[in-house]
Amino acid sequence: MSGNDKFDTAAVEVKQLTYRPSDSELLELYAYYKQGTVGDNETEKPGIFDLKGSAKWKSWNKLKGMSKEEAQAKYIELVETLKARN
Repeated sequence: MSGNDKFDTAAVEVKQLTYRPSDSELLELYAYYKQGTVGDNETEKPGIFDLKGSAKWKSWNKLKGMSKEEAQAKYIELVETLKARN
């Protein structure tokens, strides 16, 4: 199974968890997923009143410069950790 196949599989498996990961874990998942699919965050920072959007933007922006491959590997690793707790 190639890296992309493992990434795609992890993206499906994370939705099958029987519990809700913590907010910080969800932000990590979001950031690694976005970095692994889109690359660096080039979007405009959300407004001050968009707390959820702002948290997601900051989490993704912290990964600026990380390769898509590394982000995908970190995403897969995090999903495996969450599945082990399932």
